[in-house]
Amino acid sequence: MNAHRQRDKELVLLPLGGVGEIGMNCYCYGLGNRRRRDWLIIDLGVKFGTEKEPGIDVVLPDVRFMAAQKGDLHGLVITHGHEDHIGAVAWLWPQLKCPVHCTPFAAELLKLKLKEHGLDADVTVHVHEPNKKFKVGPFELVFLPVTHSIPQSCAVGIVTDVGRVVHSGDWKIDRTPVMIEPFDEGPFLEFSKHGVDALVCDSTNVLREGVSPSERDVAATLDDIVAHCTGRVVVTTFASHVERIQSAVIAARKHGREVVIAGRAMRNTIEAARNCGYLKAAGAFLDEEEFGYLPPDRVMLICTGSQGEPRAATARIAEDSHPNVALSEGDLVVFSARTIPGNEKAVSAVVNGLSKLGVDVITSDDALVHTSGHPRQGELKQMYDWVKPRALVPVHGEARHLRAHANFAKKHGIREVAVVENGQIVRLAPESAEVIDEATASWLHVDGNLIVPGEDGPARQRRKLSFNGMVVAAVAIDAKLNRSGDIELQSEGVPLEVIPDILQAAEHAFDSLPKPRRKDDEAVAESLRSGIRRAAESTWGKKPVCKVVVTRIP
Repeated sequence: MNAHRQRDKELVLLPLGGVGEIGMNCYCYGLGNRRRRDWLIIDLGVKFGTEKEPGIDVVLPDVRFMAAQKGDLHGLVITHGHEDHIGAVAWLWPQLKCPVHCTPFAAELLKLKLKEHGLDADVTVHVHEPNKKFKVGPFELVFLPVTHSIPQSCAVGIVTDVGRVVHSGDWKIDRTPVMIEPFDEGPFLEFSKHGVDALVCDSTNVLREGVSPSERDVAATLDDIVAHCTGRVVVTTFASHVERIQSAVIAARKHGREVVIAGRAMRNTIEAARNCGYLKAAGAFLDEEEFGYLPPDRVMLICTGSQGEPRAATARIAEDSHPNVALSEGDLVVFSARTIPGNEKAVSAVVNGLSKLGVDVITSDDALVHTSGHPRQGELKQMYDWVKPRALVPVHGEARHLRAHANFAKKHGIREVAVVENGQIVRLAPESAEVIDEATASWLHVDGNLIVPGEDGPARQRRKLSFNGMVVAAVAIDAKLNRSGDIELQSEGVPLEVIPDILQAAEHAFDSLPKPRRKDDEAVAESLRSGIRRAAESTWGKKPVCKVVVTRIP
């Protein structure tokens, strides 16, 4: 490399997801200059569709920019096995076609996802133990173990010839976890001996003071709850929360309850955990078909659905429509998870459904049945002291979290802070941290079996339909450019009271159109469309989606 190119070589970060939002994490690190960069991706996750995206269950980052750099993309590194960090791999790997690097437990979870997509024979997965260095192109990496709400979660230490970075992943400081190793700052201190240019850091809980409760505190609460319950107990949590499953199982076994598991995702996680040496002492789990045959005070169900997902076990139990599980007065459901922003209505509906059945409900608002896997202010300050970064880039948070994290970091002595948006390229080293360029950043929807555009895709049209309904008008025009019969209307979601007015408006629009313009199908369609929407707004106060079909009669 000549002197000029060496001099303008930079280490940059390009987030394509996970900044300004919770979920869909995708962070791209580039080494080089504006003309050419070597690339590495850390995490490739999903977020879940909301009521604003009808028919969409999963949202993916748009990786078209990285797909265009495929020749210079050296690998994808996974920090841990949560869906918002690993869930998009099977969907998007065909666009990227790069090797994947992860820890053993994440590899077990990824294996199941790749098999579902028929990719298990195509994707090269390199498995690395924490604290062992490995190379991905020109990047030297090391997994730095952290405590989080899933086993083998890691930060990533990144070393290049122009700078060093700690990418935190999701983390907290838990000195007394239930089944994983306690947090150890040693690897962070060792990595930081040679200096750290930037800490790219989790911002989820920056608005909360103090430190996060330990998983052992949650385990103690669950034990107390189970000890005093005389009916059936259901614990609903994230399928991937192996430690929480362990805590619930310990409480069940201590108080003489069999454990029933419901939910394919949860069973897959348990299988992956046992393949990696976890949950070995948890004993045998029963299938959900056996739930109804056990005495109420001798059974615990652990299931998915803590976010109110309509097809998950908890929602079906609340609707009294589950084929194998029914609850009644005196039974208890524990929501051992936080409600992700946007899911409040769905969770509330499930809680109300359970209450109508006479079932008692305990959430994290009532007792310490959940602790976050993300750092509060006290833990962030501790990480700053260990890593001593020159600069900080807040990620994994909504806009208010990123801004609060920036202010908190400055208050605690970090000189440079760069608040970025998805699609902005921020320089991390060797010079000051600042935004220097932009790239295409958007999102994609998984719509059934297809990946479709998110911004201007079918969900946007469905949302319009859900608000305003739809009118289809069909007009036939004869050879003399007159109407051949009446205009026919079909409507969905439009009040019947509006139909006479919009039919009259459609007829008037056609009859008022000069004959020369009736030769143009688009002119006819636009005239009728405008007339129908104006009439609907005048009568109804809303403008429906309107389609016009023009037919020519010889």
